[in-house]
Amino acid sequence: MKEETIKNAARILLGANLIFAGISHLTFARKDFRAQVPDWVPLPIDDTVVYSGIAEIALGSALVLTPKKHEAKVGQLAAAFFTAVFPGNISQYANKRSAFGLDTNEKRFTRLLFQPVLVYWALKSTGK
Repeated sequence: MKEETIKNAARILLGANLIFAGISHLTFARKDFRAQVPDWVPLPIDDTVVYSGIAEIALGSALVLTPKKHEAKVGQLAAAFFTAVFPGNISQYANKRSAFGLDTNEKRFTRLLFQPVLVYWALKSTGK
């Protein structure tokens, strides 16, 4: 398989996952996402979940639909988003909040290791 085909598939898969995650923020998983909002965020918890869901839908759509010449910029935005929401994962771990089946500190800690993978995925699937 050509490298470009693999990159396109990875980009579209990441975009589809972001769209799904964003929809889940707004619907069936809203309660679970509330567990990830750090206490120091100055907005109401539910507003934070809704806004981050909208951002994920927008980013996912951009990853899937953006013309080739803008893919790298969109990938950088997605990587920045994954970096920006990482404190939520740290908060879930530090505050021992169970959500998404992450009901032990070991599971919550393991989840932390996957955020850099998402950053890499966003950059690698959209860059040169």
